[in-house]
Amino acid sequence: MDQATVLQLGREAAVMMLTLATPLLGVSLAVGLGISLLQAVTQINEMTLSYVPKLAAIGIVLALLAPWMLNQMIRYMAGLLNALPALAR
Repeated sequence: MDQATVLQLGREAAVMMLTLATPLLGVSLAVGLGISLLQAVTQINEMTLSYVPKLAAIGIVLALLAPWMLNQMIRYMAGLLNALPALAR
């Protein structure tokens, strides 16, 4: 296994990680921004107010996207395991 192969495998792993994490992080960012705006408008300075809506939103998105995320992970791992004999040389 040469250096280019290792870099390619690392790049594919990083792309897969970002692909799977982006929807969850995006929802968390959007909900956090919305709660921050609500707190600024109403002048409610409760620090724990943003945690429950973020957790609920992430839970909902995770429940909705879990089949897609699992399919992506299975496809990535199947490709990696199929390429393993060629990578071991």
